Amino acid sequence: MIIKESNVTINVKDLDKSVSFYQSIGLTVKNRWGNYYAQMSAPGIVIGLHPSKELPQSNDAGHISIGFTTDNFDEAKSLINKLSLKVQTREEEGGQFLHFNDPDGTPIYFINPK
Repeated sequence: MIIKESNVTINVKDLDKSVSFYQSIGLTVKNRWGNYYAQMSAPGIVIGLHPSKELPQSNDAGHISIGFTTDNFDEAKSLINKLSLKVQTREEEGGQFLHFNDPDGTPIYFINPK
């Protein structure tokens, strides 16, 4: 057996809203099957979005976070500000981080590694 592709699937409340959000931070729609499922892609990752009415009651995203290394960290900061997302910045030995959440609370970060 050879694995041909892979993706991480996130359950979301509103597929259209989530697709729009992930597009706004730079991912592209790879595939979409109506209101049943969508695949969003960025270099090295495919994220599946699956609508589900039964999401966790809290902002517990099931111990998952999604990270993206950008070619221009200042541009990433500007984008997050333009989108009016609540962001938490952090700098440590490994680099600079911008932490924010998708519309359903899934943690996402941009990193500028040292």
